[in-house]
Amino acid sequence: MPSKRFFFSLLLLPFAAEADTVNQANTAWMLTSTGLVLFMTLPGLSLFYGGLVRSKNVLSVLMQCFAITCLVSILWLAGVYSLIFVDGGDWQKLIGGFSKAFLPSIGTASQVGDLPEAVYFMFQMTFAIITPALIVGSFAERMKFSAMLWFSGLWLCLVYVPVCHWIWGGGWLADLGVLDFAGGIVIHVNAGIASLVAALVIGRRKGFPTTPMPPHNMTMAVTGAGMLWVGWFGFNGGSALTADGRAGMALLATHIGAAAGALTWMVIEWLRFGKPSVLGIVTGMVAGLGTITPASGYVGPIGALAIGVVAGAICFFATQYVKRTLKIDDSLDVFPVHGVGGVTGSLLTGVFASSSLGGLGLAEGATIGSQVGVQALAIVVTAAWSAFFSFVMLKLIDKFVGLRVTADEEVQGLDQVLHEETGYVNL
Repeated sequence: MPSKRFFFSLLLLPFAAEADTVNQANTAWMLTSTGLVLFMTLPGLSLFYGGLVRSKNVLSVLMQCFAITCLVSILWLAGVYSLIFVDGGDWQKLIGGFSKAFLPSIGTASQVGDLPEAVYFMFQMTFAIITPALIVGSFAERMKFSAMLWFSGLWLCLVYVPVCHWIWGGGWLADLGVLDFAGGIVIHVNAGIASLVAALVIGRRKGFPTTPMPPHNMTMAVTGAGMLWVGWFGFNGGSALTADGRAGMALLATHIGAAAGALTWMVIEWLRFGKPSVLGIVTGMVAGLGTITPASGYVGPIGALAIGVVAGAICFFATQYVKRTLKIDDSLDVFPVHGVGGVTGSLLTGVFASSSLGGLGLAEGATIGSQVGVQALAIVVTAAWSAFFSFVMLKLIDKFVGLRVTADEEVQGLDQVLHEETGYVNL
């Protein structure tokens, strides 16, 4: 079976000795993947979320995704990248160092492994951008723009940084052997839990759950969903950091997981409500993508198919339970799709990574049971960290800035109230 070093070479890459020369094939693929992952947020997630809200709030969602991209990019340069991927010395198990804040010594010759460091820096930045942008869907149509900026910046620094370092930066969870190829825990569990907390703290939209709030533009939403699917190839395939068979297998697993999740959601909805909806099939696709993400570099096509089917079913029923039974107004279903999907996929990674089930094999000495145990520990720790700090930050922002627009402003719509613009002109 492959050694533990095989699986965690990706995590340890930033600390490896520099290669003699840049690998041009790997660099070309990573340049492409970086563009694809940024494409997921701008314009993919922006259009997906924008189409799902009411017309009076479409610009507010587009603005939030755009502003988060800008804010996270500057914070990433100012020290977030360094705190995750630079060796923290005595504190390495918990947090990285600060020596690469503002990249004082980076140049065209700087390398991380066999990649230019500028490329590695940019690729990892795109992951940091989309994670807080996902959370926007939980409080859409009612949070102040200023509060959103404060929350996104603080959340990146206090929640994303440590969790990402623990798993991808050589921290204590990496030492335990957790498998998270492209962000099932770092991104989807992390953002999903924060979304649930945000929805609970900020409260329901005016009229929820009795007033219908259908998507205002499904054409826009489906366009954005298609962009997410395409962009996800860079998200998962790029996480191999190489242009080889592992990247190719990650792409294959990603595509199969998305297709299986979409069809499963569609069939369940068809049987339950009598008709398959466009919203259902695209949401199932996103559920399949989020759920296959942690496993994409470790499982084979059969494992990806199984994970996709499970994702479509579990996330469908989780969405129904959160909305209809618990009556939690997670506006765009971030927690039941990304949070529940991330948990499901991260646990199933420990199962389907086994060579006996068509995966690439577990680390030497690991069993399915022990690996699932490590996965579960990482999920619980991440969920607890994200929930606690998200709650504290939201409460403090509410006290000093105010979280929510007034009831009258919510009725008028955030586009006019916060930005003095409208998404559509009445001719």
